[in-house]
Amino acid sequence: MKQRVILIVSVVVGLIAALLTGQYLSAKDREYQASLARITRDNRMIEVLAAKRVLPAGTVLTADDVGKMKVAESAIRGHGVEEHDWYQLRSRKLLRTLQANTPVYWSDVEGGDPIGRGLSDDIKSRQRAISISVGGSAAVSGMVKPTDHVDVLGTFTFPSTTKAGEMEMVTLTIMQDVLVLATGRETAKTQAAAIDRNASAGGYSTVTIEVTPREAEMLVFAEQARGRLVLTLRNPADIEYEKDLPRVDFSKIQEEIKTLNEHRQQKLLGKPLR
Repeated sequence: MKQRVILIVSVVVGLIAALLTGQYLSAKDREYQASLARITRDNRMIEVLAAKRVLPAGTVLTADDVGKMKVAESAIRGHGVEEHDWYQLRSRKLLRTLQANTPVYWSDVEGGDPIGRGLSDDIKSRQRAISISVGGSAAVSGMVKPTDHVDVLGTFTFPSTTKAGEMEMVTLTIMQDVLVLATGRETAKTQAAAIDRNASAGGYSTVTIEVTPREAEMLVFAEQARGRLVLTLRNPADIEYEKDLPRVDFSKIQEEIKTLNEHRQQKLLGKPLR
């Protein structure tokens, strides 16, 4: 009887020991699998965009400027521009010089990361966003898009500088090379999302641009003065500034129309004058 009890106790103890050992081994296996997953994740290689050559600050990125390279995901930590995000990077300006064969980070480009942030995060330090009432033909038939660069022209009715008591219409270039942050409610982020789902953006009647506080004051006054604002679209690679653009009225058109046409035919089109 005593031997039977000892046997039963031994079996029970063995079963308990086996159960505890199994639980211990299961816990260790889970710990091992978690460590393996963490190591695999930290060392997972992903493709990111990288500079093909030295790219100076101010470069407007094109497909010829960037290539692909593989890096450990842990080294990028979500800040690098992955290969599939190229459509959100194209035509953006670099904020700093990139060396050849170095990854492109969202912090390197104008506007930063377009995902998960509001418009306010896209505004550079000491700049402001302001919306102006332009659409249709005043916004190049609605073809102005977020991240484009534009010039802002205004037409106003002012007291004449030559005829007392009379009014005259004047057109001025108010600003040059201005970044477009949004058209209507469409930003670079929502535009990218629309591309992903093959959706087309609708029309708009306002354009939001990035300006300095002083430029914002001028634009507010221009609209309050019932001026008509018009945007002209720039090539993304064109960063030239044209000095001393004149104010244009009817007399100016009469005075310069012949010279302007001759310049276009000879200098721009290369045609001989007859």
